[in-house]
Amino acid sequence: MKNLLRMKATHHDEDVPKSVYGYRPYLLTFSAAWASAMYGYDSAFIGGTLALPSFKDAYGLTNATRAEAASLSSNIVSTFQGGAFFGSMFGFVLGERFGRKPVLLIATCVFCIGAILQLIGKIGLLYAGRALTGLGVGATSMILPIYISECAPPNIRGRLVGFFEVMLQSALVIGFWVNYGVNENVPASSSSQWHIPVALQLAPGAMLLLMVPLFTVESPRWLVSKGRNQDAQKALAWARNLPEDDLYLQHELRRIENGVNDELEIVGGSGSSTYVKIARELFCKGVRNRLIIGTWLMVLQNMTGINAINYYSPTIFRAIGYTGTSTGLLATGVYGIVKMAATIIYVIIIDRVGRRPLLLIGATGSAIAMFYLGIYCNLSNSLNATPKADAGARLAVGMVYVYAIFYGASWNGIPWLYTSEILPTRVRTLGMAFGVCIQWLSQFIVVYSLPYMITDIGYGTFIFFGTCTVIAFLFAYFLVPETKGVAIEDMGLLFGPDVSIIARKARRNWELNREEADAVVMRDLDKATKMEDEDDHVERV
Repeated sequence: MKNLLRMKATHHDEDVPKSVYGYRPYLLTFSAAWASAMYGYDSAFIGGTLALPSFKDAYGLTNATRAEAASLSSNIVSTFQGGAFFGSMFGFVLGERFGRKPVLLIATCVFCIGAILQLIGKIGLLYAGRALTGLGVGATSMILPIYISECAPPNIRGRLVGFFEVMLQSALVIGFWVNYGVNENVPASSSSQWHIPVALQLAPGAMLLLMVPLFTVESPRWLVSKGRNQDAQKALAWARNLPEDDLYLQHELRRIENGVNDELEIVGGSGSSTYVKIARELFCKGVRNRLIIGTWLMVLQNMTGINAINYYSPTIFRAIGYTGTSTGLLATGVYGIVKMAATIIYVIIIDRVGRRPLLLIGATGSAIAMFYLGIYCNLSNSLNATPKADAGARLAVGMVYVYAIFYGASWNGIPWLYTSEILPTRVRTLGMAFGVCIQWLSQFIVVYSLPYMITDIGYGTFIFFGTCTVIAFLFAYFLVPETKGVAIEDMGLLFGPDVSIIARKARRNWELNREEADAVVMRDLDKATKMEDEDDHVERV
């Protein structure tokens, strides 16, 4: 009876061994999450670096016309997104063939090579370096949420995948403030003014290459999907800090094995894991709906305008009246701190409040902020002339920070978490690669277009992003079911072929059927335990 109670508790978070939620999952996550710090720093430093006088002199931006400057800035920034698009595909191929951990290491090496090329000071090598850093970040940004999600205990999965965003935002803040620091303290005549922020890209890459080999294991779910169940048991034992024969560990491993077997049954048997077969599985009924939801979350995340602000924040602050390189960089640095604080709040509350409520609240606040910015820019004509520093201008700056709070606590991290947790193990790498490819493609479109949007449609830029955020609210309300507390192996109860696509009905289906799913796992484990006992008895006889 005691064993049965303990096994049942694995789903409801009662009597779970303390070590499961101990330091190991956090150490593993922290070590791997340096990959998101690479992403975050690169998202932040480039916009401020483009505004540095020394960088403008080095790359001919000082005497360029407004149109020429917009074109060159777009090319420098968006080359990174282009590389990241292909990096997502690169990450899928490696992740499916060799595992999650090798992708992190190989892609980080590529990233570091790209960062070194950017230091040389030639425009061609700058483009090549940006493309290579994008290639590395594209691969790691695809594989990291998958890896953490597959290694995390269910009831802290949201928190651990949230570290992806905490590290990203922490690095983003550093990137913003490094530019402010070098602008204030390094002479504009010195190339060190722009070399320093570019060189610091190497720091998170070096930390990942140091920590991942020492403090991580391969994903147990990936190992099971490749038939390496013994290796999976060892990896899971390390991640949970439990003996390999512990009942809780055995139960979780059995759930993983059953989940993978169920996925194979849905797609008609095992067969070889060729890319064509996996792609076919991805579009099976009960899987393609997950792909569509995850992909649209990624698209809508970008269409709220976040990467426009991340990459061109000094330009945005100039658009609402904050002129001067130093002033724009200072306001940008404060924006980064506010966004990081909101992300920390997100990590704390995500597994308590849930994904869906945060998406809805975040979209509401973000839309209000964007609409105000559009109205203010129209009424004040701030895009064509320096407006008065009145209450309206101060409120406009405040709305950028309001946007950072609402977005940072919701749409900033949830699309990455949600997409990584809802896809079946067997197709997770390809599904995530597809979603991240679309994410980088939509990000490319936004960051490439923004300088032209500011120039050509002015205040309509903010109205456009506000309208897209309203669409994001409606999408989440009707089609995104809550996944809080749902084990990865039980996602079929939310997204299965016979489950309603309406969010509330799908959640209700999981609530009605989760006890039955637990009972099946316990019966299987009971049967396996009895067979082992019988084998032991025969051996003794």
